[in-house]
Amino acid sequence: MRILTQARLAAVTAAAVAIVGAVAVAPAAYAGNGNGNGNGHGADRSLTVVVAPHGKHGAPKGDIVVKSIDAAKSVVKNKGKKQDVTVLLDGGRYELQQPLEFGPQDAGANGHTVTWASAPGEQAVLSGGSAVGGWKLHDAERNIWVANVKPGTESRQLYVDGTPAKRTQLQLGADKNDRAHLTWTEQGLTLNDDRFGDLSALGNQSDLEIVSMGSFTDRISPVESIAGNEITMVQPAWQNNNFGYDTLKSPYNRGAIFLANAYEFFQNPGEWYLDSPKGKVYYEAEPGATMQGVDVRLPRLETLVEIGGTYDRPVTGLTFTGIRFADTTWLRPSSEQGYADQQSGAHMVGQYAPPADYLDTCQDGCPEFEASRNEWWQIPAAVQVSAASGVAFEGNEFGQLGSVGLGIGMDPNAHATGVGYGASDIDVLGNTFSDLAGSGVVVGGIQPDAHHPSDPRMTVQDITIEDNTITRIGQGYRDSAGVLSTYVTRAEISHNTLTDLPYDGIDIGWGWGINDPGGNQYYKDAGLFEYQPVYDTPTTFRDNHVAYNRIYDTKNEMHDGGSIYTLSASPGTVIERNYISDSRETFGMLIDQGSRYIEVRENVILDSSRYMYVNADTNGPAIFNTLDLTFTSNWWTGGRERYVRFPEYFTTWTDNVELNGVPQEQWPDAAKQVMAEAGARG
Repeated sequence: MRILTQARLAAVTAAAVAIVGAVAVAPAAYAGNGNGNGNGHGADRSLTVVVAPHGKHGAPKGDIVVKSIDAAKSVVKNKGKKQDVTVLLDGGRYELQQPLEFGPQDAGANGHTVTWASAPGEQAVLSGGSAVGGWKLHDAERNIWVANVKPGTESRQLYVDGTPAKRTQLQLGADKNDRAHLTWTEQGLTLNDDRFGDLSALGNQSDLEIVSMGSFTDRISPVESIAGNEITMVQPAWQNNNFGYDTLKSPYNRGAIFLANAYEFFQNPGEWYLDSPKGKVYYEAEPGATMQGVDVRLPRLETLVEIGGTYDRPVTGLTFTGIRFADTTWLRPSSEQGYADQQSGAHMVGQYAPPADYLDTCQDGCPEFEASRNEWWQIPAAVQVSAASGVAFEGNEFGQLGSVGLGIGMDPNAHATGVGYGASDIDVLGNTFSDLAGSGVVVGGIQPDAHHPSDPRMTVQDITIEDNTITRIGQGYRDSAGVLSTYVTRAEISHNTLTDLPYDGIDIGWGWGINDPGGNQYYKDAGLFEYQPVYDTPTTFRDNHVAYNRIYDTKNEMHDGGSIYTLSASPGTVIERNYISDSRETFGMLIDQGSRYIEVRENVILDSSRYMYVNADTNGPAIFNTLDLTFTSNWWTGGRERYVRFPEYFTTWTDNVELNGVPQEQWPDAAKQVMAEAGARG
């Protein structure tokens, strides 16, 4: 595992410059002499391929200059077995017609690395979208503009000068207590009065969705049709969103509910609507503004880069440096599945059998709901890595993406290759993640092979996430954490800066302790173990290190969670020297169900309503197996801890200091040092 500092970033750039300088005096033609290294100068000489869409003039010098990424991939194929290869992308936007696939033949081997990088002083953008132009004023009074796209085009995102536009919506209720005028049925919603006018007159009714955020879920359910005062919903999304915990019908908190995505709902500048059958994109500009010179991007692709081999032949030795990944969407929420969210991007897909009266009896869990838990899916990522080792992302930008930014070793359903897990020695260093619909980085899966792999090569391990900046993520799926790392062995998550987030900063673990030895009594009582075994061996979640992170301005929208959040047993895991502030009315740190064997030390947590919450509830920590924890030398202001002082369960509670009312200049030097050292470096 490597640490990326500003010096290392400079070294990466200098190396690229050195490569360009060296090949400028080397033979520029590719000899293709069949000796395996492609240049006739021996197996130890590196190869540089330059992608210059506009030709050689003004492009960096290289052994080979090609005009397209596909041509470069053809040249590079199998070259990494005998030499290091660098592919330099000339600056500019590369609008991909399909995702880039990287298998073992496209990567390194035998200690060699294939590096894809922007040319020195340039930035290459790998884009999954297209520019939208030819705007015409459609409604002068509201300043709504229209442009043509190909009929049948589908996208849930539109980016205007780099900013995600908002989908149009009509508020049906302000919160969970403002729903008396709505009646839930198994088929949909009944409107009990005419306050919204005649919604049955809306056009393109199959575009409509019901959207609502609860305490820890953010739900989307598509509409089938509206007739009179009856809104008929698409199945199984409606059913799946309305049984379990924190449901669409019965959220634990928040609960504002909207009917979204109709032309008739335009209310504010920055909103948009896509009429897919007619091929029309509508956008409401600021008063007096025009669309002249505005950069508008409509995503087409759901993924940009798909890296993966097999467990027998994984991808090895592949690096991406200085590239921007941009302009994707994710369409499953528009399907009959909707987004039946459960937490942190996990969602139900498929048909289940809730109890007959589930709208009354399964609003706080039920045995039938537990049948789904081990089958939840994950939100896929725009850039995906599985069945791979020795892959690095250094100094890149992930922005304007309609799902997760970077997904590493997730469940197979989240990987286009169909092969999940199996990621090891993966470095994510010095990148920026911003304006994403989902999480910045997700590592690990949530299904059984993630925590008790049927093949040991599936284990996700030795993952380094350092010196990254993550901001404005979760803009489509607000239950998304900045970083989610589930069942991972030896994850290093340190020196990152995370801010302006709707939910958590860093989440580690998964499973509420249900997959740990002996399980979790709460879920035994709930009926879960009618559908899964009680394991007697530990999971792969262990030896994680979460340190020196600066996390602030979280919980902008969600109610539940923590700026740092844990689930399940993790022997050897240490959370230390993080600086957390501005967690709204929720927790600076939430040690949730099943968390065990974790040491929490020397963290500074300011301006949160509660500095730390251990989810033990009033019955004590043993009911959830939340125990065997150590808290040492932490400092906090802004609230009190909750359920952390059970000495009969906890290993230690030592030298933790509340600093409320103490002037900051009088704080301990050790606390000030933590505050000074936390965050991304450089």
